[in-house]
Amino acid sequence: MLEGLANSLQRALAKLKAKGKLTEEDVQEAMREVRLALLAADVNVKVVKDFVERVRARAIGQEVQQSLTPGQQVVKIVYEELTELMGGSQTRLRMAPHPPTVVMMVGLQGSGKTTTTAKLALSFRRHQHRPLMVAADVYRPAAIRQLEVLGRQIDVPVFSLGEGEDPVRIAEAGVAEARRMGADVVLIDTAGRTHVDEALMQELERMQAQVHPDEVLLVVDAMMGQDAVHVAEAFHTRLGVTGVVLTKLDSDTRGGAALTIRAVTGCPIKFVGMGEKIEPLEAFHPDRLASRILGMGDVLSLIERAQQAVDEQTAKEMEQKLRQARFTLDDFRQWLQQAQKLGPLDQLLSMIPGVNKLKGIENLSWDDKRFKRMEAIILSMTPEERANPDVMNASRRRRVANGSGVTVREVNQLLNQFEQMQQMMKRFSGLGRRFGRRGAALQALKGLDLPDLGMSEPLSPSRHPGEGRRRSRKSKRR
Repeated sequence: MLEGLANSLQRALAKLKAKGKLTEEDVQEAMREVRLALLAADVNVKVVKDFVERVRARAIGQEVQQSLTPGQQVVKIVYEELTELMGGSQTRLRMAPHPPTVVMMVGLQGSGKTTTTAKLALSFRRHQHRPLMVAADVYRPAAIRQLEVLGRQIDVPVFSLGEGEDPVRIAEAGVAEARRMGADVVLIDTAGRTHVDEALMQELERMQAQVHPDEVLLVVDAMMGQDAVHVAEAFHTRLGVTGVVLTKLDSDTRGGAALTIRAVTGCPIKFVGMGEKIEPLEAFHPDRLASRILGMGDVLSLIERAQQAVDEQTAKEMEQKLRQARFTLDDFRQWLQQAQKLGPLDQLLSMIPGVNKLKGIENLSWDDKRFKRMEAIILSMTPEERANPDVMNASRRRRVANGSGVTVREVNQLLNQFEQMQQMMKRFSGLGRRFGRRGAALQALKGLDLPDLGMSEPLSPSRHPGEGRRRSRKSKRR
């Protein structure tokens, strides 16, 4: 996710962090690289110019000159300006004072509108709401059928009148049906086109005038880059869009849409969609995405995912084993099963501060087929071998390879990954102890100083960057 932009910005800022004292020429050179990184990420030219100028003005000001670690202070400034560029803070959905809350889902054809409608409905249902989806796309073949299938998968009812009806009448009837059945949220899946046209806009305007939606959410494909911004401008001008849902953000290596939409249109990004599976939409947090772009991780989102998907008792037992250095290959297999519920492993690793800097961590990935092969390798070992992998000599590895139908090389890879995972999880376990309860997690993240993990950029203005690291070095010398 936003890999190209993240790598470019991190390289540009790494040079500043290495300097003990910054000159204006150092800042100008870094800002030139930041400008090129943003332009390469397909960010609007005017947005780039304004962003770089704001960072430059602050970076050569008193707050950096008087800082003990000016390079890290510049990173902090970039983090704050990136967060502000994307909206500053999370923008929540507006709920109607008297149910039902009506949400119109609009966008171009192919943006993932129908799937996003189902994902949003699942999000509402997980939060104890009673959603109703309304199939008002009567033009795309099988659109109504698709929404009905998705509704059965997530156990959310779908209202439709068939393909021959007027979409505006369907929307009105859907809202009336929601009131009758006691649904407190109505999600209207509207028709899209391959491009913005007058007929589409007039139909949506008529629907908006009849059902008076509390939210008009525009669904756009993040991979469209600046085209997504132009689409958002067109819809916002005619409909007064109240929020944006960015789909396929996990496939967007550039990030132009995420960084530009709010600045150009004024429409806040409220949700992001990742992956093709029907799972709840993720709320969009500008500060967390800025942190991930700059390589600082996103522990809060990882905590929230884990709370929803991972069995708490199993997690506690695993943490206890890690503390007591009793983490075995059986535990590794169980961890993989739990981690699969959280999403792709590369996404999880990107949320942990500094883990991307661990040697060989990029090899820790899997798909379903790869996981089955890894599981077969572990199950082909004896209980002694799973409990103590150090006994795995060459002959044992050949035997396990033959027994699981894989090569010796794959057995070696799994054992190496197990060692790397032990290192990563020990460090992550340490993070968990520092966070304590989830309610205090944000404050912990703001003051986090983890030089061993490569995250020495504090996010809190109340303490000097690197302060904790200097104290620890002095104590070691003493």
